[in-house]
Amino acid sequence: MNCLDIYIDGASKGNPGHSGVGIVIYKDGRLIKEVSNYIGQATNNIAEYTALIYALEEALLLKAETLKINTDSQLLARQINRVYKVKHEGLIGLYERAVRLLNGFEKVLVNHIPREENAYADRLATAAIKEALKK
Repeated sequence: MNCLDIYIDGASKGNPGHSGVGIVIYKDGRLIKEVSNYIGQATNNIAEYTALIYALEEALLLKAETLKINTDSQLLARQINRVYKVKHEGLIGLYERAVRLLNGFEKVLVNHIPREENAYADRLATAAIKEALKK
């Protein structure tokens, strides 16, 4: 079975402000991919959802069947796990896109983890912003 362990984070300097996403993908405990992308002006929640979408797209390219997604965004985890409804207009389209992508996998577990356990993805998201602002 092709199972991936993925850590995602979205960062925003200002809310809204310059934003980036960080994604760390492991297979069998080995790092196989990291993503650090600047996404322009966005809110923190939009950055979190964008990180999820990028991660799901990467997982599809890697032909994963099962995913364990780790996020420090309690809101995103609870909305994806259908504990909370998505009410914010700016998130509805991103949520719907994420759900469509989620349907491409046999099994997906979305975990809310403490911020300290997501430091790598957070560093990647923040680095994307810093790099973009240097230009």
